[in-house]
Amino acid sequence: MPDKRPLYQVILDDLKEKIETGYYAPEAQLPTEVELAEQYGVSRITSKRALIELERDGMIYRKRGSGSYVKPREEPEPVRQDEIRSAGPIISMILPYMATSELEYIKGAADYLDSKGYYLSIHNSNWSKEKEKELLVRLPRSGINGIILYPLSTISNVETVNALSSNGYPLVTVDQYFDKLNVSSVVSDNYSGGYMTASRLIELGHERIAFVSSISIEYRSSVRDRYLGYCQAMKDHRIAIDPELVYTDFYRDVNDSNAREFYQSMLASLLAKRATAIQAEHDLLAADLLKNALESGIGVPSELSIIGFDNHEISGHVEVPLTTVAQNYYHLSRKAAELIVDIIENRNTGHQMIKIPVTMIERQSTAVRHVRA
Repeated sequence: MPDKRPLYQVILDDLKEKIETGYYAPEAQLPTEVELAEQYGVSRITSKRALIELERDGMIYRKRGSGSYVKPREEPEPVRQDEIRSAGPIISMILPYMATSELEYIKGAADYLDSKGYYLSIHNSNWSKEKEKELLVRLPRSGINGIILYPLSTISNVETVNALSSNGYPLVTVDQYFDKLNVSSVVSDNYSGGYMTASRLIELGHERIAFVSSISIEYRSSVRDRYLGYCQAMKDHRIAIDPELVYTDFYRDVNDSNAREFYQSMLASLLAKRATAIQAEHDLLAADLLKNALESGIGVPSELSIIGFDNHEISGHVEVPLTTVAQNYYHLSRKAAELIVDIIENRNTGHQMIKIPVTMIERQSTAVRHVRA
């Protein structure tokens, strides 16, 4: 079978294996971004992302102007589970994957819980609906006092989340919220983020603004709110929303073997429909669109402005640094930890939704609309 992993993941997995097997010893220097790009036949952006993810996983550290080095492993003393239980209550955090933003989620919650005498356990659902459900069922039965859940989506495992909530089990979601369920949540103000990015593009003279999301609008509340913010900005500026400029739910159709053809075809279609700007679901998608636009000879931002979301580290390192929206992951999870402790200690079962403000970061991928002759 063909390898369906993203190219950066291939590099990442290879480097991890070489570190874990001792091929690269502690403090050993890894190949540079350029060397990895040449070795694997990929772009420098791809090799850079692999190193960024490796650093996020805590396996390497990077020295400015010097390179990347294997991080020595600290061997913590083993702690028995019964010792943890006797020391204090435990809150579990379920995450869909592990990356830099997720480390900020962990730190924000851990800092607050530690100050209150709680322990935090981390669990990775690894983008699996079945694994997420298994954790939601098993953790309460094993005596965990509450769960902070970063959901895969807000249309998955709704019945399990509702059962926990209806039974009075302490549960708070972060990043996303479940409509019509009595589950408290702490989320970024995605609606305002979608509104402010569309409004900024309109201020720059753009009216034919595409909204592009690899997943469907209903799949995650975060993406849905960004889209609704985009729609409201268009409406407030009396610009009709053209459904032909809304591209969604295509993640199953694109892979490493056809990505270049897929994205360049999408970009050609958007330009044929007179689009002058793209509002992307997140920075990684925006980076893919940017890369393929440049490879197709489309000027960014002279012919096409592109905006991402999340302020992912890669957004500032692509060929044309991306305008984006930054979320405060630390504050999100800290507020979620405060909320779940309040539920546990004060029996506060009232439904709450806390929205954390977002910030727009303007870089070189957006500019005043070029008027074609």
